[in-house]
Amino acid sequence: QVQLVESGGGLVQAGGSLRLSCAASGRTSSKYTLAWFRQAPGKQREFVAVIAWSGGATNYASSVKDRFAISRDNAKNTVYLEMNSLKPDDTAVYYCAANLLGGTTRTSVADYNAWGQGTQVTVSS
Repeated sequence: QVQLVESGGGLVQAGGSLRLSCAASGRTSSKYTLAWFRQAPGKQREFVAVIAWSGGATNYASSVKDRFAISRDNAKNTVYLEMNSLKPDDTAVYYCAANLLGGTTRTSVADYNAWGQGTQVTVSS
């Protein structure tokens, strides 16, 4: 099993940027698909972005497409989420997740079996 630890959250004004990081440890030799989800207060956890093991394929939620960018550095066992043009609606706890299913079409919480503890992102208006 892989362990995931997120960092980089914080408070930012609307229109600003943040970069989240997620470091993987444990069975990092496996070819994990990595994703970001988020959960706002009183709402269900929702898909944000996913990247294939090779880094060559990505997929985004429509709400963040063209504003967020997911990338990974397999040599550092780390996945990143660059968030630009942030809006108050982006306020949430952001979670990193992993699976061994492959591809970038899996956007359901149930498709992921490893999760980080989350990092808070707050966007003020």
